[in-house]
Amino acid sequence: ADHPVARRAIAWLKRDQKADGSWWGRWGVSYLYGTFSALSGLRAIGVEMSEPWVARAVAWLKSVQNPDGGWGETCLADNDPALKGKGNSTPSQTAWALIGLIAGEDEISDSAIRGVTWLLERQNSDGRWEDTEFTGTGFPNHFYLRYHMYAHYFPLMALGRFRRRMAERASR
Repeated sequence: ADHPVARRAIAWLKRDQKADGSWWGRWGVSYLYGTFSALSGLRAIGVEMSEPWVARAVAWLKSVQNPDGGWGETCLADNDPALKGKGNSTPSQTAWALIGLIAGEDEISDSAIRGVTWLLERQNSDGRWEDTEFTGTGFPNHFYLRYHMYAHYFPLMALGRFRRRMAERASR
């Protein structure tokens, strides 16, 4: 985090962060994707995750969790920020939020547990998940994609990170 290039990147993230704590993302829809990506990178580079601006991002993720325990965001959020973090829960977007929470928090929150439960309860008997919504961005406000593998590898990544964090907690 002290490298000059990293310091410039961190300063950019601080400037680009929305007032509610979220970040807009480019390849996935949209603020869930951007926020999980930023939080993951910040932890990986060694930023202190208890800083208020980071905590604001974690609080935003928690605030947009759906009552069913998952997360979802409509493609329309690209054009209407009032819709950010709002939509039907999907495996990929739930995984993004879960990865963001695991990166942004040192402990495992109830929101993270609810997200893990959502993923586990919706896993098919063959071990896969199905995304029925468009969660990939082709060109914002013009066309969106359904990357079929998003529904498989992002939940696996999230569950793997959750498992690793739980193992770390157990070894303390």
